[in-house]
Amino acid sequence: MPTNKQRREAAQRRLQRQLERREELAQKRRRNTLIGVTVLAVVAVVAALFLITGLGDDEEPDTAAAPETTTAAPVVDGSDGTCDFVPDTSGSDTLTDVGVPPAEVPTTGTTGLTLATSAGDIGLTLDQENAPCAAASMVYLAQQGFFEGSPCHRLTSGGLSVLQCGDPSGTGTGGPTYDFPTQVTGEETYPRGTLAMANAGQGTDASQFFLVYADSQLQPDYTVVGTVDEAGLATLDAIAAAGIEGGATDGAPAQPVTIESATVQQ
Repeated sequence: MPTNKQRREAAQRRLQRQLERREELAQKRRRNTLIGVTVLAVVAVVAALFLITGLGDDEEPDTAAAPETTTAAPVVDGSDGTCDFVPDTSGSDTLTDVGVPPAEVPTTGTTGLTLATSAGDIGLTLDQENAPCAAASMVYLAQQGFFEGSPCHRLTSGGLSVLQCGDPSGTGTGGPTYDFPTQVTGEETYPRGTLAMANAGQGTDASQFFLVYADSQLQPDYTVVGTVDEAGLATLDAIAAAGIEGGATDGAPAQPVTIESATVQQ
């Protein structure tokens, strides 16, 4: 029969394993900005990126129930002209502190953003009316020089045909030190020419984004922040044509792509 000491030691070992697993899952959520591509028999190909370690990784659901006496605070999603830019709590060591965008954001019209990349220019139109927080964040990060010198670290093909950028660390786990609400209606689609935010779960939008170069089947979990212009699509086509490292369907572009500058059109 085990002694009290042995029982305590066994309990400590179990707790340590639980803590290690929890940390592993947290890291995985930060790495998987677009979470896996799953082909559904009758429906479509379901993909989810962040989001960030690789497609198809299994994650255990968070089973911790919120206390019944608590009420969630309302999410400020920009529809009233203000946004909740909140501290990132992932604990990732690949985050870059460039401050936080102003809470007051434009909610009408569009603004232009040009990405000058090593593969050519990509012109973007940001939708300030339907995605005010995401548009304001991209403008802010561009003005801070956040994107300069950052690689587009991920290219995918098939049911999910996107180029993913916005992580200065190039690891798929990086971003600014803040997050903001995911703004979706449940009706989102991701056709060719879509610009959308990558995330590691609802409410974890930050700096990583993806550019859709061919119609893609995704769950409506990603904020559609704008569109890519024709010249930008030509650049994306050339990047896609060069393929993915190792001939894979998901990985780093075979021809490295770096954002040299990001300029907001005044």
